[in-house]
Order: sequence, then C-alpha cells, then structure tokens
Amino acid sequence: MNPEEPTVEILGRFWAQVTATVPEQPAGVLLGAAAVAALLVLSPVLWRSTRHVVTIAHEGAHGVAALVSGRRLSGIRLHSDTSGLTVSAGRPTGLGMVLTCAAGYTGPGLFGLGAAALLASGHAIGLLWALLALLALLLVQIRNWYGLWSVLVTGGVVFAATWWLPPEGQAAFAALATWFLLLAAPRTVLELQSARRRRRAPDSDADQLARLTGLPALVWVGFFLVVDVGALVLGGRWLLV
Repeated sequence: MNPEEPTVEILGRFWAQVTATVPEQPAGVLLGAAAVAALLVLSPVLWRSTRHVVTIAHEGAHGVAALVSGRRLSGIRLHSDTSGLTVSAGRPTGLGMVLTCAAGYTGPGLFGLGAAALLASGHAIGLLWALLALLALLLVQIRNWYGLWSVLVTGGVVFAATWWLPPEGQAAFAALATWFLLLAAPRTVLELQSARRRRRAPDSDADQLARLTGLPALVWVGFFLVVDVGALVLGGRWLLV
C-alpha cells in the first residue's frame, strides 16, 4: 500500500469540507445575524470588546496593502485601548505609502464585502477557514503580547465555530461575522472624525494621507466612509436579495 495514500485521503476530505457549499440560508437567519451584529456594534458595553476585532482587520489591511505595494512589513502591534500600529519599510512617500495608509479604515468593510460574496455563493464553511488562514498569517507578524493574545482569542473563537458547530451553525456564525465587519467599518470612521474634531488624533491615517497627497484630511475621511457604506449596501444586497 502506498504510504502517502492516507495523507492524500485526509487532505482530500479536508478540501472537500472546506469547499463544500451549504444551502441558502433563510432570510430570518440572515436578519437575525444582522440584528446580533448591530447589537455588538451599537452597544457601548459590547463595542469596547468587539472593537478589537475591527482593529485586527484594520491593521491586517495595512499589512496586506504594504506587501502588495512592494513595501517590507516589519511588524504589527495591537493595543488594549483598541489602537494598533503597522510598521513597514520603504519609500516614505509615493503610491505604495498612500495605499498602505488608505487600507486601514477601508479594509474591514472590504473584508466584509468579500465575506458577503463567499457567503452569498454558499461557501460559508470556506469563509471560516479563510478567516482562520488570514489570522494565522497575521499572527506571525504580531510584535507584542497583547496583540498575540488578541489574535489567538479571535482565532480560537473562529476555530471553535468551524470545528464543533454543525454546517447550519457554521453558516449562521459566518453570517454574523460578515454582518459585523460590514456594520462595524462605518462606525470606526465616524469615531475617527469625532476624535479628529476633538483634536485627539493628530496623526490619524486621514491626516497622514493629507500630508502625503495634499488633499484635506476630511476628504479622506469622506472617502473611507463612502467605501465602507458602499460595502455595507452592496454586501447587504448580496446577502438579502
């Protein structure tokens, strides 16, 4: 017997599970997931904890943009106050730096839009495994203990849903994660402008982009909001229509 056959069979079964499609979810399940996600975003008490997930997506988007634009990613830090820092090496100006700065506040919404596309096509299980893969890639770039703990806890929750929930439960959890990203992204932009108005964010992504491009920071805040609201509208349409 070929000793590689058992491994091949295991990998084949795993791939079949990851790429398996689930039946279309009832509108009630999708709306229920949207309601729970809205509660996680709008409740001040819950938001203090769940916002860390958005920070992970925010800094991860900075990292992806840095790599795609040819910059060298040096590390990512996540802090207990829900702030974060992504450090990359390369030219301090130019398109690569602009793309890297612009990716942070648009990243969660665009991740949510991609998740909605997978969910609408029936690949809820594949979506959860994709989230796990992205978290694993992010983990190797974390450079502080709180960030390590934050990513591990988030990954643990996703893994538990993927490993122990039945397919219907996995699909519902994937819908919750998708709605959360879509709804949370615009709120972080509104928080950014609120902090800027009170002069508490002098070195925000929008202000860095203003210095890089000459466009007012408020224009960049508006750009972030348009992208995130557009992702919410389009993603919601894919899920519900």
